[in-house]
Amino acid sequence: MKATVWTGKNSVEVQDVPDPRILDPKDAIIDVTSAAICGSDLHLLHGFVPTMQKGDILGHEMMGRVVEVGPEVKNLKVGDRVVVPFPIACGSCWSCTHGLTAACENTNPNGWMAEKVYGHPTAGIYGYSHLTGGYPGGQAEYARVPFADVNPFKVPDELPDEKLLFLGDILPTGYMGAEMCDIQPGDVVAVWGAGPVGQFAIMSARLLGAERVIAIDRYDYRLTMARQNGAETIDYEQQDVLETLREMTGGRGPDKAIDAVGMEAHSPHPDYAYDRAKQMLKLETDRPFVLREAIMAVRSGGIVSVIGVYGGFVDKFPMGAVMNRGLTIRSGQCHVHRYMQPLLERIQSGQIDPSVVITHRLPLAEAARGYDLFRNKADGCEKVVLQA
Repeated sequence: MKATVWTGKNSVEVQDVPDPRILDPKDAIIDVTSAAICGSDLHLLHGFVPTMQKGDILGHEMMGRVVEVGPEVKNLKVGDRVVVPFPIACGSCWSCTHGLTAACENTNPNGWMAEKVYGHPTAGIYGYSHLTGGYPGGQAEYARVPFADVNPFKVPDELPDEKLLFLGDILPTGYMGAEMCDIQPGDVVAVWGAGPVGQFAIMSARLLGAERVIAIDRYDYRLTMARQNGAETIDYEQQDVLETLREMTGGRGPDKAIDAVGMEAHSPHPDYAYDRAKQMLKLETDRPFVLREAIMAVRSGGIVSVIGVYGGFVDKFPMGAVMNRGLTIRSGQCHVHRYMQPLLERIQSGQIDPSVVITHRLPLAEAARGYDLFRNKADGCEKVVLQA
């Protein structure tokens, strides 16, 4: 079959690879009808996530039709149409039974690696390095889905792929980012990053009752989309973010802040050069400029919700501001499974249309071009969907 594979730092190719097969009685195989390139895939492309190996199949946003099931699979049958959540859950460990599926204790065969970095193992993730299990990803014609009674989410035939695909990652991630803000009537929510996850955080904050949402980015096309989704906007290359937020909120700052950027943040300020130099020298794994700025911007007693991906260690973290101003930080890889059904219902009722973030639709054979467009923000590229 054809699949998008990592061939080295800043290099991906579509290659012929062996078809997936049932390896465990609880597995299923799906014929992938749609997959997407995620912002966090760029961290792999840029070499910021360790343990990638040449030939690894990329992609953790996928959906399709079941074409084969293992003998112990009870909840799926051949022909079922499914969306696959990016974290792989076993369904029976303490974390899974408490709704924390992104922290599953059983699905990462390389959990010992994550334990050394994070203190405890994390869930397996498709196409996201051997640190998260080395599972082949979904930017391919077919994909193996472990624990098939727990993970694939059956979806109706009447809705197109484009309205359903993002149930497996970025829509629940944006929604969880807003939900962690504990939004109250009258709240002002600031969202750093107007990429696809940031757009869904904006939409979700509005759905959950925010009075105002302010989006912070530097690309005109992203800021335009944010305004279309109900946000006010700040171009951080044209305006001082902290000063502008104070002006927009009567001097107090936003009530809640969402970091939808993560480890590869950009900034026109001097500390960007500091972070980038330390990251290149491997003295710091992440560039946490947005996280620092969100902490300094949010009002005292406010909440900072972190859904942008961070990989390891950050420098010059303003813990004094967190403690002395009574801030709350909430974060996490998204526990996708708990959000899929309620968000499907919001899609069916017309409350949210995930397809609005799609700007580029390409065949799987052009995946490398899709990565190039997305990486370079070329041609107004907000989100690339690949179709096999």
